[in-house]
Amino acid sequence: MATNQKLNKAMQAKNDEFYTRKADIEVEIQAYLEFNPSLFVGKIILCPCDDPTWSNFTAYFVENFEKLGLKELISTCYVQNGKGKILRKTARNTDLAFLNGDGDFRSDELVSLRDQADFIVTNPPFSLFRDFIAWIMDGKKQFAVICNKNCVTFKEVFPKIKANEIWSGYRSWAGGMWFETIDENDVDKVENGVKLKNVSSIWLTNIEHNRRYDPIALYEKEENLLKYPSLKEKNAYIKYDNYDAIEIPLTKAIPRNYKGIMGVPISFLDKFNPCQFELIGATESEGKGFSNGLWISSSGIAQACVNQQRVYKRVFVRAR
Repeated sequence: MATNQKLNKAMQAKNDEFYTRKADIEVEIQAYLEFNPSLFVGKIILCPCDDPTWSNFTAYFVENFEKLGLKELISTCYVQNGKGKILRKTARNTDLAFLNGDGDFRSDELVSLRDQADFIVTNPPFSLFRDFIAWIMDGKKQFAVICNKNCVTFKEVFPKIKANEIWSGYRSWAGGMWFETIDENDVDKVENGVKLKNVSSIWLTNIEHNRRYDPIALYEKEENLLKYPSLKEKNAYIKYDNYDAIEIPLTKAIPRNYKGIMGVPISFLDKFNPCQFELIGATESEGKGFSNGLWISSSGIAQACVNQQRVYKRVFVRAR
């Protein structure tokens, strides 16, 4: 499928169905400000997937422009078979106009705007997330973006997490995220007359926040087995058949004082404290070479197995 056709479908799926709530944007941004109150002072923010006439990302930064001390806000959107829109706001002026092109974030026009910005904050189309995160990293920008939680295992993302270049945002992964929807046939609940849909989404960022350094409470293996009887059924603390590590089916069941390598669910990354744990790798099923030498390749099975039973995606960690 041609690039523009992919973008057309992706933007239609995103913009016609889900809208990020302003309250969720505010909570996330506030967490970054609690870590560094002057984070955005004198800076330029780009929202490259946001129609300036209705995006809550744009609305939030317009409303808080002076409070954040911004130098400039740039908000753009893609328009199929037409010219994209652009809003540029400074302390003196607010201009709403059309772009020269359609607003594809990969276009030279948007690359130029990216290069002018200090921060990128948006909810990009999920189907284009691999391209989008690569676009951000190529520009060496600070960012906060929303994505599906499975994106953390993408080859474009996981190595960056392992290298401490990307991490989970402030919002906890538990419970997913709620988005406003106009799809009458796909509503999970209604609050104050607003139709909402729950999606397995998270924030990814390279902006520091305090929750990132909250330690995970750890207990002895024997205590965990008493607290969580299901651990035995889930083959907890048993060595994998095909990886040089032991299985930990629940993040809360990580044993205290264990010095070896452990396989944990990808949801561990929500609570990953880089001062408490070292991220070693992931199962080969997520990417060739991801296991960092832990995989017993002669097994021929890339997915982690315990007692010949395959388990879901795992990342490998070791306590510091």
